[in-house]
Amino acid sequence: MPVLAVLGAAYLSKRLYVDDPSPLGTAIIGVIALLYTTPWDGYMIRNGVWRYGEGTVSVFFWDIPLGEYLFFVIQPLIVGLWLYLVLTRLETRRSGGWTPRYLLTLAGLGVTVAGLWWAQGTETFYIGMILVWAGPVFVLQWAYGGHYLVRNFRVVAAGVVPPAVYLASADRFAIEDGIWIISDELTTGVTVLGLPVEEGAFFFVTSLLVVQGVMLFRWTLDEWRVWVEEYETLRCITRLAGLDP
Repeated sequence: MPVLAVLGAAYLSKRLYVDDPSPLGTAIIGVIALLYTTPWDGYMIRNGVWRYGEGTVSVFFWDIPLGEYLFFVIQPLIVGLWLYLVLTRLETRRSGGWTPRYLLTLAGLGVTVAGLWWAQGTETFYIGMILVWAGPVFVLQWAYGGHYLVRNFRVVAAGVVPPAVYLASADRFAIEDGIWIISDELTTGVTVLGLPVEEGAFFFVTSLLVVQGVMLFRWTLDEWRVWVEEYETLRCITRLAGLDP
């Protein structure tokens, strides 16, 4: 919450323009994240991928702690506001050729298939389920605007890495403090600085989904504005041509 407050204050002081669509895009992504992640999260908890320390949870709804519902909304807000600050320093570029879109769509399908394969195993169940959950969304995002995202790779990377590292660090502290316990049987056992690789992958993937979603929302509105302006110009020229052959 302190990080969210600081980012919110920074956003209010650095608004790029009054009608910036970032807040609306971030809010939409937050609602989608809540609706899309809740069933997956409940399934993972019921299958014992993680559990909670004694006395660390006070309220459950459908097997999911209240804190996790809050996280589903707070993470998109943190990442979305951070992305906005990145956009005050880095300019986005117009989309290029469509080839990257096709290649990324195939990559998204590959991620999904790999997730389905790994989810059949025991030690790879957690990482597989992350990819099964995220893969279809990657396919949709990359099929729609993969060429634009590749063109703005620097913005995407700058928007994803810092929040992902911060959230992964907070998660590392929570695990060490016994707030929740990750299953040894359903994970690979590989850790990075004490953090299970599955947890790090989750925060990277979720941050990437949020950044891409907000950027594609902004891009869509920008493209719409350009189309409207071109249409109005064409209409004016046509009207003038009709009045004066």
